[in-house]
Amino acid sequence: MRRELCEALVARAPRPDLVFLTGDLGFGALEPLRDALGDRFINAGIAEQNMISVAAALASEGLEAWTYTIAPFCYARAFEQIRNDVCLHRLPVRMLANGGGYGYGVMGATHHALEDYGILSTLPGLRIFVPAFDGDVAAVVAAAGDSAGPVYLRLGRGELPAGCAPPPYAPWRRLRAGTGPVVVAVGPMAGVAWSALMEDGSNGADLWAVSELPLQANPPPEAFVAALRASGRLCVVEEHVAQGGLGQSLAAWCLEHAVPITGFRHMAALGYPSGTYGSQGFHRRECGLDAESIRAAFAA
Repeated sequence: MRRELCEALVARAPRPDLVFLTGDLGFGALEPLRDALGDRFINAGIAEQNMISVAAALASEGLEAWTYTIAPFCYARAFEQIRNDVCLHRLPVRMLANGGGYGYGVMGATHHALEDYGILSTLPGLRIFVPAFDGDVAAVVAAAGDSAGPVYLRLGRGELPAGCAPPPYAPWRRLRAGTGPVVVAVGPMAGVAWSALMEDGSNGADLWAVSELPLQANPPPEAFVAALRASGRLCVVEEHVAQGGLGQSLAAWCLEHAVPITGFRHMAALGYPSGTYGSQGFHRRECGLDAESIRAAFAA
Protein backbone atom coordinates (compact mmCIF):
# COMPACT_ATOMS: atom_id res chain seq x y z
CA MET A 1 0.00 0.00 0.00
CA ARG A 2 3.04 2.32 0.05
CA ARG A 3 2.51 3.50 -3.51
CA GLU A 4 -1.12 4.40 -2.83
CA LEU A 5 -0.08 6.13 0.40
CA CYS A 6 2.51 8.21 -1.42
CA GLU A 7 0.01 9.20 -4.12
CA ALA A 8 -2.60 10.23 -1.53
CA LEU A 9 -0.12 12.35 0.41
CA VAL A 10 1.28 13.96 -2.75
CA ALA A 11 -2.28 15.00 -3.59
CA ARG A 12 -2.55 16.52 -0.11
CA ALA A 13 0.90 18.16 -0.25
CA PRO A 14 -0.31 21.60 -1.50
CA ARG A 15 -1.67 22.23 1.99
CA PRO A 16 0.98 24.60 3.37
CA ASP A 17 0.64 23.30 6.95
CA LEU A 18 1.35 19.63 6.11
CA VAL A 19 4.63 18.34 7.57
CA PHE A 20 5.87 14.78 7.08
CA LEU A 21 8.46 13.11 9.32
CA THR A 22 10.05 9.77 8.48
CA GLY A 23 12.15 7.60 10.75
CA ASP A 24 14.79 7.09 8.05
CA LEU A 25 12.34 4.96 6.04
CA GLY A 26 10.81 5.21 2.58
CA PHE A 27 13.75 4.88 0.19
CA GLY A 28 12.49 3.79 -3.22
CA ALA A 29 8.88 4.61 -2.33
CA LEU A 30 8.41 8.13 -0.98
CA GLU A 31 10.63 10.19 -3.29
CA PRO A 32 7.60 11.80 -5.04
CA LEU A 33 6.35 12.99 -1.65
CA ARG A 34 9.80 14.28 -0.71
CA ASP A 35 9.94 16.24 -3.93
CA ALA A 36 6.43 17.63 -3.45
CA LEU A 37 7.03 18.75 0.14
CA GLY A 38 10.60 20.02 -0.05
CA ASP A 39 11.66 21.32 3.38
CA ARG A 40 8.41 20.00 4.88
CA PHE A 41 9.68 16.44 4.36
CA ILE A 42 11.91 15.74 7.37
CA ASN A 43 14.08 12.69 7.95
CA ALA A 44 14.02 12.38 11.73
CA GLY A 45 16.52 9.53 11.64
CA ILE A 46 16.37 6.30 13.59
CA ALA A 47 14.98 8.14 16.62
CA GLU A 48 11.31 7.28 16.65
CA GLN A 49 10.58 8.49 20.20
CA ASN A 50 11.95 11.90 19.33
CA MET A 51 10.06 11.89 16.02
CA ILE A 52 6.72 11.42 17.80
CA SER A 53 7.51 14.16 20.30
CA VAL A 54 8.53 16.56 17.53
CA ALA A 55 5.32 15.74 15.64
CA ALA A 56 3.31 16.44 18.80
CA ALA A 57 5.01 19.83 19.12
CA LEU A 58 4.26 20.63 15.48
CA ALA A 59 0.62 19.60 15.91
CA SER A 60 0.33 21.78 19.02
CA GLU A 61 1.28 24.75 16.82
CA GLY A 62 -1.52 23.97 14.39
CA LEU A 63 0.46 22.08 11.74
CA GLU A 64 -0.79 18.89 10.08
CA ALA A 65 1.86 16.45 11.28
CA TRP A 66 2.40 12.97 9.84
CA THR A 67 4.99 10.40 10.95
CA TYR A 68 6.10 7.27 9.13
CA THR A 69 8.09 4.24 10.25
CA ILE A 70 7.92 0.46 10.59
CA ALA A 71 4.92 -0.42 12.79
CA PRO A 72 6.71 -1.80 15.90
CA PHE A 73 9.14 1.13 15.87
CA CYS A 74 6.07 3.34 16.24
CA TYR A 75 3.68 1.73 18.72
CA ALA A 76 6.26 -0.23 20.75
CA ARG A 77 9.41 1.88 20.73
CA ALA A 78 7.58 5.21 21.08
CA PHE A 79 4.61 4.13 23.22
CA GLU A 80 5.43 6.54 26.05
CA GLN A 81 5.59 9.46 23.66
CA ILE A 82 2.34 8.43 21.95
CA ARG A 83 0.63 8.17 25.34
CA ASN A 84 2.03 11.25 27.04
CA ASP A 85 2.78 13.69 24.22
CA VAL A 86 0.06 12.84 21.71
CA CYS A 87 -2.96 11.10 23.22
CA LEU A 88 -3.17 12.73 26.64
CA HIS A 89 -3.25 16.10 24.84
CA ARG A 90 -5.57 14.81 22.07
CA LEU A 91 -3.16 16.17 19.45
CA PRO A 92 -3.89 15.34 15.79
CA VAL A 93 -0.67 13.49 14.98
CA ARG A 94 -1.14 10.98 12.13
CA MET A 95 1.12 7.98 12.75
CA LEU A 96 1.71 5.87 9.64
CA ALA A 97 2.90 2.36 10.53
CA ASN A 98 4.18 0.17 7.72
CA GLY A 99 4.17 -3.62 7.77
CA GLY A 100 1.24 -4.65 9.98
CA GLY A 101 1.14 -8.18 11.33
CA TYR A 102 3.88 -10.42 9.96
CA GLY A 103 4.44 -8.03 7.04
CA TYR A 104 8.21 -7.84 7.47
CA GLY A 105 8.53 -11.61 7.31
CA VAL A 106 12.05 -12.97 7.78
CA MET A 107 13.19 -9.83 9.60
CA GLY A 108 11.63 -11.45 12.63
CA ALA A 109 9.77 -10.51 15.78
CA THR A 110 11.50 -7.15 16.21
CA HIS A 111 9.87 -6.04 12.95
CA HIS A 112 6.45 -7.69 13.41
CA ALA A 113 3.36 -5.85 14.68
CA LEU A 114 1.18 -8.47 16.35
CA GLU A 115 -0.22 -6.50 19.29
CA ASP A 116 -0.30 -2.93 17.98
CA TYR A 117 -3.96 -1.98 17.75
CA GLY A 118 -4.77 -3.88 20.93
CA ILE A 119 -2.22 -1.86 22.88
CA LEU A 120 -3.11 1.45 21.25
CA SER A 121 -6.84 0.93 21.75
CA THR A 122 -6.22 1.54 25.45
CA LEU A 123 -5.25 5.18 24.80
CA PRO A 124 -7.78 8.03 24.90
CA GLY A 125 -9.12 9.49 21.68
CA LEU A 126 -6.92 7.49 19.30
CA ARG A 127 -8.50 6.48 15.98
CA ILE A 128 -7.08 3.36 14.36
CA PHE A 129 -7.30 2.68 10.62
CA VAL A 130 -6.48 -0.70 9.05
CA PRO A 131 -7.21 -0.43 5.30
CA ALA A 132 -8.13 -3.73 3.72
CA PHE A 133 -7.40 -3.01 0.06
CA ASP A 134 -5.12 -0.75 -1.94
CA GLY A 135 -8.14 1.27 -3.05
CA ASP A 136 -8.95 2.14 0.57
CA VAL A 137 -5.80 4.14 1.15
CA ALA A 138 -6.89 7.42 -0.41
CA ALA A 139 -10.09 7.50 1.64
CA VAL A 140 -8.24 6.56 4.82
CA VAL A 141 -5.58 9.25 4.30
CA ALA A 142 -8.33 11.83 3.74
CA ALA A 143 -10.13 10.75 6.93
CA ALA A 144 -6.91 10.69 8.93
CA GLY A 145 -5.88 14.09 7.60
CA ASP A 146 -9.19 15.63 8.59
CA SER A 147 -9.24 14.01 12.04
CA ALA A 148 -9.29 16.37 15.00
CA GLY A 149 -7.41 13.89 17.19
CA PRO A 150 -4.58 11.34 17.05
CA VAL A 151 -4.53 8.64 14.39
CA TYR A 152 -2.66 5.34 13.97
CA LEU A 153 -2.77 3.96 10.44
CA ARG A 154 -1.64 0.34 10.02
CA LEU A 155 -0.47 -0.40 6.49
CA GLY A 156 -0.19 -3.85 4.99
CA ARG A 157 -0.40 -5.39 1.53
CA GLY A 158 -3.68 -5.26 -0.33
CA GLU A 159 -4.80 -8.80 -1.17
CA LEU A 160 -7.95 -8.31 -3.20
CA PRO A 161 -8.96 -11.59 -4.90
CA ALA A 162 -8.87 -11.55 -8.68
CA GLY A 163 -12.16 -10.51 -10.23
CA CYS A 164 -13.56 -9.05 -7.00
CA ALA A 165 -14.63 -5.44 -6.53
CA PRO A 166 -15.11 -4.34 -2.92
CA PRO A 167 -17.76 -1.83 -1.90
CA PRO A 168 -16.63 1.77 -1.37
CA TYR A 169 -14.57 2.34 1.74
CA ALA A 170 -16.38 2.25 5.07
CA PRO A 171 -15.36 1.26 8.62
CA TRP A 172 -17.51 -1.91 8.25
CA ARG A 173 -18.25 -3.46 4.84
CA ARG A 174 -20.10 -6.57 3.82
CA LEU A 175 -18.02 -8.35 1.18
CA ARG A 176 -20.07 -11.51 0.78
CA ALA A 177 -23.67 -12.11 1.82
CA GLY A 178 -24.64 -15.45 3.29
CA THR A 179 -26.87 -17.16 5.80
CA GLY A 180 -24.13 -19.16 7.51
CA PRO A 181 -21.54 -18.06 10.07
CA VAL A 182 -20.77 -14.35 10.26
CA VAL A 183 -17.08 -13.85 9.53
CA VAL A 184 -15.31 -10.60 10.41
CA ALA A 185 -11.81 -9.95 9.06
CA VAL A 186 -9.59 -7.03 10.03
CA GLY A 187 -7.77 -5.07 7.32
CA PRO A 188 -5.90 -7.08 4.67
CA MET A 189 -7.07 -10.36 6.19
CA ALA A 190 -10.41 -9.53 4.57
CA GLY A 191 -8.90 -10.26 1.16
CA VAL A 192 -7.46 -13.56 2.38
CA ALA A 193 -10.78 -14.60 3.91
CA TRP A 194 -12.69 -13.50 0.82
CA SER A 195 -10.47 -15.64 -1.36
CA ALA A 196 -10.95 -18.61 0.96
CA LEU A 197 -14.73 -18.30 1.21
CA MET A 198 -15.28 -17.94 -2.54
CA GLU A 199 -14.85 -21.70 -2.78
CA ASP A 200 -17.72 -24.14 -2.33
CA GLY A 201 -17.96 -25.62 1.12
CA SER A 202 -17.82 -22.36 3.05
CA ASN A 203 -21.29 -23.03 4.48
CA GLY A 204 -22.66 -19.75 3.15
CA ALA A 205 -20.49 -17.54 5.36
CA ASP A 206 -21.46 -13.87 5.63
CA LEU A 207 -18.18 -11.95 5.30
CA TRP A 208 -17.42 -8.47 6.66
CA ALA A 209 -14.29 -6.33 6.55
CA VAL A 210 -13.44 -4.01 9.44
CA SER A 211 -11.01 -1.15 8.87
CA GLU A 212 -11.53 1.20 11.82
CA LEU A 213 -11.10 0.63 15.54
CA PRO A 214 -11.80 0.71 18.45
CA LEU A 215 -15.36 -0.59 18.61
CA GLN A 216 -16.44 2.15 21.00
CA ALA A 217 -15.96 4.66 18.19
CA ASN A 218 -16.96 2.34 15.33
CA PRO A 219 -19.64 -0.09 16.54
CA PRO A 220 -21.06 -2.74 14.23
CA PRO A 221 -23.78 -1.53 11.84
CA GLU A 222 -27.37 -2.70 12.11
CA ALA A 223 -27.07 -5.04 9.12
CA PHE A 224 -24.18 -6.85 10.79
CA VAL A 225 -26.06 -7.20 14.06
CA ALA A 226 -29.11 -8.53 12.23
CA ALA A 227 -27.00 -11.13 10.41
CA LEU A 228 -25.35 -12.19 13.65
CA ARG A 229 -28.68 -12.51 15.47
CA ALA A 230 -29.97 -14.68 12.62
CA SER A 231 -26.89 -16.90 12.48
CA GLY A 232 -25.70 -17.00 16.08
CA ARG A 233 -22.25 -18.01 14.87
CA LEU A 234 -19.32 -15.59 14.80
CA CYS A 235 -15.76 -15.93 13.54
CA VAL A 236 -13.12 -13.19 13.75
CA VAL A 237 -9.98 -13.36 11.59
CA GLU A 238 -7.09 -11.01 12.36
CA GLU A 239 -3.32 -10.88 11.99
CA HIS A 240 -2.99 -9.79 15.62
CA VAL A 241 -2.72 -11.73 18.85
CA ALA A 242 -5.99 -12.73 20.47
CA GLN A 243 -5.36 -10.69 23.61
CA GLY A 244 -6.64 -7.17 22.96
CA GLY A 245 -7.72 -7.98 19.40
CA LEU A 246 -11.03 -7.37 17.68
CA GLY A 247 -12.23 -10.87 18.55
CA GLN A 248 -12.20 -10.19 22.27
CA SER A 249 -13.64 -6.70 21.84
CA LEU A 250 -16.46 -7.93 19.61
CA ALA A 251 -17.31 -10.82 21.94
CA ALA A 252 -17.56 -8.36 24.84
CA TRP A 253 -19.65 -6.01 22.71
CA CYS A 254 -22.09 -8.84 21.97
CA LEU A 255 -22.43 -9.60 25.68
CA GLU A 256 -23.00 -5.95 26.52
CA HIS A 257 -25.67 -5.59 23.83
CA ALA A 258 -27.39 -8.93 24.46
CA VAL A 259 -26.57 -10.37 21.05
CA PRO A 260 -26.66 -14.15 21.59
CA ILE A 261 -23.85 -16.23 20.12
CA THR A 262 -24.10 -20.00 19.95
CA GLY A 263 -20.71 -20.49 18.32
CA PHE A 264 -17.53 -18.39 18.45
CA ARG A 265 -14.20 -18.88 16.68
CA HIS A 266 -11.21 -16.56 16.89
CA MET A 267 -8.52 -17.04 14.25
CA ALA A 268 -5.58 -14.90 15.38
CA ALA A 269 -1.80 -14.67 15.35
CA LEU A 270 -0.15 -17.30 17.54
CA GLY A 271 3.30 -15.78 17.67
CA TYR A 272 5.98 -18.27 16.59
CA PRO A 273 4.76 -21.85 17.14
CA SER A 274 7.86 -23.46 15.59
CA GLY A 275 10.32 -20.93 16.99
CA THR A 276 11.49 -20.02 13.49
CA TYR A 277 11.07 -17.03 11.19
CA GLY A 278 9.99 -16.98 7.59
CA SER A 279 7.88 -15.07 5.11
CA GLN A 280 4.53 -13.53 5.98
CA GLY A 281 2.92 -16.47 4.22
CA PHE A 282 4.91 -18.92 6.36
CA HIS A 283 3.79 -17.29 9.60
CA ARG A 284 0.18 -17.13 8.46
CA ARG A 285 0.23 -20.84 7.64
CA GLU A 286 1.66 -21.65 11.08
CA CYS A 287 -1.16 -19.70 12.68
CA GLY A 288 -3.94 -21.02 10.43
CA LEU A 289 -4.44 -17.58 8.88
CA ASP A 290 -3.80 -18.52 5.24
CA ALA A 291 -6.62 -19.01 2.75
CA GLU A 292 -6.32 -22.79 2.76
CA SER A 293 -6.64 -23.03 6.55
CA ILE A 294 -9.58 -20.62 6.63
CA ARG A 295 -11.31 -22.57 3.86
CA ALA A 296 -10.75 -25.85 5.70
CA ALA A 297 -12.12 -24.42 8.94
CA PHE A 298 -15.42 -23.48 7.31
CA ALA A 299 -15.71 -26.63 5.24
CA ALA A 300 -15.58 -28.77 8.36
